[in-house]
Amino acid sequence: MRHFGHIASDIRSELFHREPQEFTADSSARTLATALGATLYSPATRPRLADDVLKQAARGVVSMVLCLEDSIDDRDVAAGEANLVRQFALLDARPEPAADELPLLFIRVRTPEQITDLVARLGASVRLLSGFVLPKFTEETGVPFLEALSRAEAASGRRLFAMPVLESPALLHLESRVETLYGIANTVDKHRERVLALRLGVTDFCSTYGLRRAPAMTAYDVQIVASVIADVVNVLGRADGSGFTVTGPVWEYFRHHERMFKPLLRSSPFKPESEDLRTALIERDMDGLLREIELDRANGLQGKTCIHPSHVPVVHALSVVTHEEFSDAGDILHEDRSGGGVLRSSYTNKMNEVKPHRAWAERTLLRAEVFGVAREDVGFVELLGASLPQS
Repeated sequence: MRHFGHIASDIRSELFHREPQEFTADSSARTLATALGATLYSPATRPRLADDVLKQAARGVVSMVLCLEDSIDDRDVAAGEANLVRQFALLDARPEPAADELPLLFIRVRTPEQITDLVARLGASVRLLSGFVLPKFTEETGVPFLEALSRAEAASGRRLFAMPVLESPALLHLESRVETLYGIANTVDKHRERVLALRLGVTDFCSTYGLRRAPAMTAYDVQIVASVIADVVNVLGRADGSGFTVTGPVWEYFRHHERMFKPLLRSSPFKPESEDLRTALIERDMDGLLREIELDRANGLQGKTCIHPSHVPVVHALSVVTHEEFSDAGDILHEDRSGGGVLRSSYTNKMNEVKPHRAWAERTLLRAEVFGVAREDVGFVELLGASLPQS
């Protein structure tokens, strides 16, 4: 699979200075954690789930979570499990090399027992599964999940990743936050080889205090949520080799709501022929999503949880490395081999301090591998316009 692989090759060559590289479900964990991008969630009970997966893959989705937890009714869990087994069998029955056309597929479970049970019931189609999403993860609840995952790996002979979701009230409450964070850190560190990424359950954070952010607000405008995101990155997202990929929170809105404030999206990046795109983004409250994605990256998060397909191209377009970022990262790492120092950027608009910016540069070049580098005159607007489904 490849980001922007759904775009015609001649259009990709016009957009990219360096095109995104191909990767597979068997690529390194480091590559896959960066390549997750916009992870699209879907209830496991959808009757045409296999067709949905193929449809979204054709539109550029590279990672999906098939959910047996909060997105379905408690009474539908057994039916959801049975449906997953049927839908995986349908996907597996497609002719080769069909597996290469599928996104990375994860199942969000409720209990540790579901992991081993589902892997056994999937049979040969388990080869299409990349791992499990583990809800409400703490040290106490997480160990049984990770032990079950280890048993499932051994039984299936398949590498299976974990994506713990950090959403427990104990993580939000001030008096238990530090202890909970360090407990999580100790747990995931012991299972580092199978923890692909940590996901933030911001909807559950808000629920603890009876809150819900409006479409004009990002997660970072809700101060109690912003504080826990900062602490999660502080402990679990460090760039010294001890950290993990932490993904951005879900954006809940996809249809127009009455506005109290002006749109957040400036008109200057949009050429006259792109003004319709700007209008469409504002009408669907995507200007708030765009701002939140930028704040995610500024605060150390990568990728994003998505509940609507319209969010995916927005996340991916903003994940492409700009030509300026690529130039800065290359200069920093080149000078780092020479001993460090400070240099003016090739774009002559900033200072690149070699040693402090090294971790940023390394992360940027890894993102460049999977999302590509835009041409010097190509920005978010052009990338998004090319990514949207053609009517």
